[in-house]
Amino acid sequence: MILSVVILGLVTAQRLGELVLARRNTRRLLAMGGVERGAEHYPLMVGLHAAWLAGLWWLAWDRPANLAWLTAYVVLEALRVWVLASIGRRWTTRIIVVPGETLVRKGPYRFIPHPNYAVVVGEIAVLPLVFGLTAYAVVFSLLNASMLWLRIRAESAALGETAAPLEA
Repeated sequence: MILSVVILGLVTAQRLGELVLARRNTRRLLAMGGVERGAEHYPLMVGLHAAWLAGLWWLAWDRPANLAWLTAYVVLEALRVWVLASIGRRWTTRIIVVPGETLVRKGPYRFIPHPNYAVVVGEIAVLPLVFGLTAYAVVFSLLNASMLWLRIRAESAALGETAAPLEA
């Protein structure tokens, strides 16, 4: 039980920290002339992630943690660090396009176009599995897939607007 609370506490702190970082980066990108795209679906995405985490607190705080699934989740978090380090000050939870900026093509961006979303797909599925919540993982994975269908279309369209070459 204590391990579950620690895990959920760390994930919550991480998410809140990411929101602080994202807001800072968003303000900076907008100040550089960036334009937000896909703002209409942003509240849905925030709501989905908040509901996912709140539901885990409600259902999992007193459940035992499966260490194999926890290891998989830790690996996902290492991949998240790689994603954030690769995109740097351009990472945000919003879609912000700065005219003339080049697309990032280093780190995991060399291999797949939206590596952060690949990590999120894993997180949404794996963290509930840490606590044995298989149905919860399936339901939120399906909801997340619907959200990502909208999100990736909006982001790909926005990134397609940039005329600058790719960054090596």
